[in-house]
Amino acid sequence: MPDLTEPTSTASRAARVLDRSDDRTEHWRDLYRDLHAHPELSGQEHRTAGAFAAELRASGLEVTEGVVGTGVVGLLRNGEGPVVMLRADMDGLPILEKSGVPYQSRYTQVNAAGETVPTMHACGHDMHVTALAAAVDTLAQARDAWHGTLMVVGQPAEETAEGARDMLEAGLFTAFPKPDVALGQHVGPLPAGVANHARELLMAAACTLDVTIHGRGGHGSMPYVTVDPILTAAYAVTRLQSIASREVSAEDPVVVTVGTFHAGTKSNIIPDTATFTVNLRARSDASMDRAIDAVRRIVGAEAQAARCPEPPTITVRENPPATVNDPALVDRVMAAQRAVMPEGAIRLAPPLMGSEDFSEFGLPKGRYPGEPVPYAFWFWGGMAPELFPAGYAVGFSASVPGNHTAAFAPLDEPTIAAGRRLMVAAALEFLG
Repeated sequence: MPDLTEPTSTASRAARVLDRSDDRTEHWRDLYRDLHAHPELSGQEHRTAGAFAAELRASGLEVTEGVVGTGVVGLLRNGEGPVVMLRADMDGLPILEKSGVPYQSRYTQVNAAGETVPTMHACGHDMHVTALAAAVDTLAQARDAWHGTLMVVGQPAEETAEGARDMLEAGLFTAFPKPDVALGQHVGPLPAGVANHARELLMAAACTLDVTIHGRGGHGSMPYVTVDPILTAAYAVTRLQSIASREVSAEDPVVVTVGTFHAGTKSNIIPDTATFTVNLRARSDASMDRAIDAVRRIVGAEAQAARCPEPPTITVRENPPATVNDPALVDRVMAAQRAVMPEGAIRLAPPLMGSEDFSEFGLPKGRYPGEPVPYAFWFWGGMAPELFPAGYAVGFSASVPGNHTAAFAPLDEPTIAAGRRLMVAAALEFLG
């Protein structure tokens, strides 16, 4: 493996590459707006994947489509040198968009349950695809400035935490070159033109638990002959909030969110079952294990207290690990990006309780065979700077729509241009 610990003098090289390249501003703006208007659910990203693959081919890459369904892998071989992987996720979310932009999504798709739902790029994956396509095109124009292999991954199903895992289990790093370093970025509610890094922990691990309470239904006028699963589930949902406040240290926090609750068909019928989903976030494996055990214990105890005829059914899914950057790589990436971005734009920030499955590509020991791949992942801003008070580092306020909200719509410019510059500088730091 090439030595990734010693920085190279690539800062000026990145600036020269960016300054002399054709930035194709209008082309990338049109691509972004088209993708934003046509979001696709996890595992159904056929149109998005096709558009991304077409851009990579136009830039001269060898492109493989249909990797675990809709995944895309592009290779640009440019002599001997390290393999540098760049990744963008592609899926949207089942949200009705209310951003009001002219290219607002009016798209619908059929979800896994057979329901027709509105779809929206509420997490910025359309921007990820666009900025990465622009960065790759810039690197392809400048093949005289680097050597090695550029590996570009268009990943499906990030929102369900399945895409990275499925690509790896299908042999991503055996059918294609295994990278020496992996790089990725995520747009968020930060001022456009800035990037937030963390030397180690950037994002939390996550886990979703599907819970079914088994009661005994009956007529609403005779609850005493039933076991009401709605009441039992309601007690459980309330008590689950005590996990974060009473069972874990404030220095190693967890977040507990009940995101769905479904039960019953009519006001005078007590149903047989109630179902809800619990989303957990934790910054350490130990805290995640404690939180999962606590959910099982609390839900089981409430069911027992209510005399449920059988124990609850609890299924664990969507379980990506924490995103923990390689600090030496982060220092190199930040130095390279500072050379091509305005003063003060590249900064360190506290970790977030959000999660991502990009860290799966790091091949953590115990999950997949082989040595871990060092990686660096960062956030960059996509919102109008005037929305932010002086020194406001992270959004998520009433005036700054955040990821997974109906109003989230990053500006096309300068967000695309910033994402392109950030990724080009980072890639060139490791390409020979």
